[in-house]
Parts: sequence; C-alpha cells; structure tokens
Amino acid sequence: MSLYMVPIQTRTGDPTPYERQLATAIEGVFGEGEHSLEGLVEGLNSAGVFAPDGKTWTAESFTTEIARLGDQ
Repeated sequence: MSLYMVPIQTRTGDPTPYERQLATAIEGVFGEGEHSLEGLVEGLNSAGVFAPDGKTWTAESFTTEIARLGDQ
C-alpha cells in the first residue's frame, strides 16, 4: 500500500489562481534551498507575492493564512 497522497485529494474544489500562485512561489523558495519560516517569508516578499491584503508577509500573517487555507 502506498502512503503517497495526491496534493489536492483532500480538497473540495480546484485551487484558486491565488492559491496556485502562492504554491508556485513557495515551491520556488524551497527550490532555492530555503527552508526556514523567516527565509520563506523573505523569499515570498522578494518575489513580489504578497499577502491577500496586499501587504508584505510576516511570519504571523503567513502562518495565519496557511492555517486558513488548510481549513477550506
């Protein structure tokens, strides 16, 4: 039995354009070798991928948003 989970199998619908942009940006930051929360937030801001309110990410705003997205 495989323990592999298709990334969207737990979702009720397709990812939104915002969610896809955020996911792509996160993958890009991780792909550059950054794995800390602070580095991830800095990488997202440097890439011009901002929080839903248009402000730069902070560790707190990022974790809040990811928790919100996980509850959908």
